[in-house]
Amino acid sequence: MSFKISGISGGKEEKHEIVIIGSGPAGLTAGIYAVRGGADAILIGGYSFGGQLMLTTEVENFPGFPEPILGPELMKRMRAQAERLGVNIIDKDATEINLLERPFRITVEEDTYYADAVILAMGASPRELGIPSERKFKGKGVSYCAVCDGMFFKGMDVAVIGGGDTAIEDAIYLSKICKSVTVIHRRDKLRAQAVLQKRAFSIPNIKFVWNSEVVEIYGTQKVEGVKVKNKMTNEISSLPVQGVFVDIGHIPNTSLVEGQVELTENKYIKLYGETGTSIKGVFAAGDIADPVYRQAITAAGMGAKAALDALRYLQELKEKS
Repeated sequence: MSFKISGISGGKEEKHEIVIIGSGPAGLTAGIYAVRGGADAILIGGYSFGGQLMLTTEVENFPGFPEPILGPELMKRMRAQAERLGVNIIDKDATEINLLERPFRITVEEDTYYADAVILAMGASPRELGIPSERKFKGKGVSYCAVCDGMFFKGMDVAVIGGGDTAIEDAIYLSKICKSVTVIHRRDKLRAQAVLQKRAFSIPNIKFVWNSEVVEIYGTQKVEGVKVKNKMTNEISSLPVQGVFVDIGHIPNTSLVEGQVELTENKYIKLYGETGTSIKGVFAAGDIADPVYRQAITAAGMGAKAALDALRYLQELKEKS
């Protein structure tokens, strides 16, 4: 059971068994499983509630919805379910996380929360091109997930920006759906695995534009094309497309725990077992620890695992005391 501690700096201080940080599918599912497991748990949801699904239009691949559902609506329903079951969601950002002392300490602006166990579910953010027109057309032709949004471009011409595994996997996936797929890469060769390259080069409706970068995405209400600059000649040309898939990587939101919990070379949380981390009592779920699948359903599954692992950890603590 939670209890309050007299605040030192004017903010409140509370102690809970589990503190979950993140309000995407991983965090909300972890909250659902934690409270149903009898734990005193709170969820630090942040001001930008819902994770990457809030940037997605229609979702067709989440089980249980025979008709497409908008990403924000799906997250709204997940939240409603979590709150109905008793998950207390705080719509503020965690500003500091201390995992080096016990109980663990999470600072949320002026308030402080202590926890016996922590579930990190802060997700990852797509790496953006950084051009103004990119943000203008988010959800209007610009996407960061081919598996999520590919079907909306059935029979259309699309561009994939990037040259790594994800970009080429997405190009192959989209080639089965779209009329044509043009891969735009800033170098003269791909970084993707050889087997992926061989497969992509053999598909007739996948084209490649080398040594080039997108400098503008244009259109009226939706994407109508991109302007591409050749880095060797500085020549700018237009490519008519109805969809742009940005696949230049993701940035895991691990800045608050870097230097405390062990990270991979690419700054994702390194897992021990299914959801364990290098710190006993700290668990991770979703895109913050998953650079491979990055799906709502896999994040939710990890959230359930993390909560169950946290519940087992709490039981171990009680048995030792």
